[in-house]
Amino acid sequence: MSEILFLLAGVALTLALFAAIARATGFRAQRPADYATGGPHFDLREHLSGPILCEGVIYGPTGRVTSRFVARMEGIWTGNRGILRERFRYDSGTEQLREWRLSLGNDGMIRAEADDVVGVGTGRMEGSAVQMCYRIRLTPDAGGHVLDVTDWMYLCENGTVMNRSQFRKFGIKVAELVATMRRIEA
Repeated sequence: MSEILFLLAGVALTLALFAAIARATGFRAQRPADYATGGPHFDLREHLSGPILCEGVIYGPTGRVTSRFVARMEGIWTGNRGILRERFRYDSGTEQLREWRLSLGNDGMIRAEADDVVGVGTGRMEGSAVQMCYRIRLTPDAGGHVLDVTDWMYLCENGTVMNRSQFRKFGIKVAELVATMRRIEA
């Protein structure tokens, strides 16, 4: 019996070690300060303003593409307050309308609200990147689950924004989104 307990303890310790390494070196280990220098300066008021074309894919928990989408967005800013309207069209033919209400602090902090966000999302602009963390409630046809989201946007030299988001339930990654956002002519 004690041999089985030692084996189980060894397995648990190994899994905990792998989880700690992944957290310390992977996607969730990034911090806004990592992008404070180098690259172009990302300002949401400038780079997510006006009409924007967004194209992306969503990966499921196995790492395979489960959905593709194209979105038309419109960013409208008055000082440090903005609205980002989004109209998604998925490869299934489904359409989704969303609206972010954003407030920026003079220190780079971001406060974000949307109808499908539980509570208030928070984030930070620093250097060439923006990080947002929030809880999103999926639509009923997608199960209605509430997921924890870590959202990173990286500004490229040509003004394109690369977006990578991970969605987690109980700490386990269940989906990932990768998209580009480019300003377009009105």
